[in-house]
Amino acid sequence: MRPNSRTAEQMRPLEIIPDINLYAEGSCLIKCGNTHVLCTATIDRNVPAWLKGQKRGWITAEYALLPRATQTRVARETKGVGGRTHEIQRLIGRSLRAVTDLTAMPEICVQIDCDVLQADGGTRTASISGAFVALYIAMQKLVRQGELARNPIREYLAAVSCGIYDGEPVLDLEYAEDSHAGADTNFVLTESGRIVEIQATAEGATFNESEFNELFRLAKSGIHQIIQVQKKVLGE
Repeated sequence: MRPNSRTAEQMRPLEIIPDINLYAEGSCLIKCGNTHVLCTATIDRNVPAWLKGQKRGWITAEYALLPRATQTRVARETKGVGGRTHEIQRLIGRSLRAVTDLTAMPEICVQIDCDVLQADGGTRTASISGAFVALYIAMQKLVRQGELARNPIREYLAAVSCGIYDGEPVLDLEYAEDSHAGADTNFVLTESGRIVEIQATAEGATFNESEFNELFRLAKSGIHQIIQVQKKVLGE
């Protein structure tokens, strides 16, 4: 039995509130159970120096846990980001660039900010799913303003965690499960099922191919559900 009595295939309640920030070109608040992440997308007309003159855009990301996002206070990373934060930031940026035609947004850089207001497992996957919505809103705004001929996003994208808890593959881990999982996996997939990234780690005992395949099946089901919520929020 899972701590919250969910079935193995049951997601936590998911809510995405768009346009939550008054100033950002794109924004949303994503709530995956008790994990809440504020995602914003900021348009910058200056691409990195190494992209100057290449008629391509860029998407980069920053990620942060607010001090009381967790059960005990976490100090702010005022002297530079740690290894975990750096890895998550790169994951978010890679994921969004994978579904975006950067040549369709020349000389435009999008800065994604994902700030975890409350953490209960799955903060990186929630950040990716929410960041996609913020990015989509920002790109649509540029289309409406006539700065882009079309939305450069090629395909919907979402992410979800899965794991082996108490010997059983389960979908969408909360912290109580994540901290005791025998295996911990994060899946980033497109709407068509193409793989952007899979992170899989044996935390206790090793796991076999059939168990991985079941985790993958659960992830595809969860991501389908997330994308349906994204589409509803974005009016598609």
